[in-house]
Amino acid sequence: MHIAIAGNIGSGKTTLTAKLAKHYNWEPLYEDEEHNPYLKDFYDDMKKWAFHLQVYFLNSRFNQVNHIRKSGISMIQDRTIYEDSHIFARNLHQSGLLDNRDYANYLSLFRSMTSFVQPPDLLIYLKADIPKLVSQIEKRGREYEESMRIDYLKNLNKLYDEWIFSYDQGRLLVVDVNNKDFLHNTEDFANVVGLVDREINGLFSK
Repeated sequence: MHIAIAGNIGSGKTTLTAKLAKHYNWEPLYEDEEHNPYLKDFYDDMKKWAFHLQVYFLNSRFNQVNHIRKSGISMIQDRTIYEDSHIFARNLHQSGLLDNRDYANYLSLFRSMTSFVQPPDLLIYLKADIPKLVSQIEKRGREYEESMRIDYLKNLNKLYDEWIFSYDQGRLLVVDVNNKDFLHNTEDFANVVGLVDREINGLFSK
């Protein structure tokens, strides 16, 4: 199976990916943030580095999806290739940080890549409001995220809502995480496991 977790910055994707991977004995695949050569530069100068960052993420995610399908084992992925286009690149274009030429080039590359991949068997979307996102971002204390603006997160949330509303490429589980703490509250995590179990059973009962 290919399970993927989607959600805005600070929604808890990485935490839940790790905990579900351990619970189900799935192999986790994370965003390569530590070795990303553009991330810090992007937050310092978004307009200059937007295209470079998006192409890096797109290529990284494409390689992950290919690895998942060739592996023959169940994996859980922290963020999807679809978010790169429908959320982040689109937001950068709408905000004037990615010009028309670069955005058209990016979309062409995205369509070419996604024509060779399959969507996840189950997409888990972590829905979080701005106060929750800000709180989580502050707790993890990443230096390159300190300059992140609230309106940037709001724009991303709006695009996530639009994307999830129209998502029709596979099974979808929406989890409201505003009052959940997967890391420290075992009951919260158990509730999510119950929801995931139900979706997995649905996959095998097709």
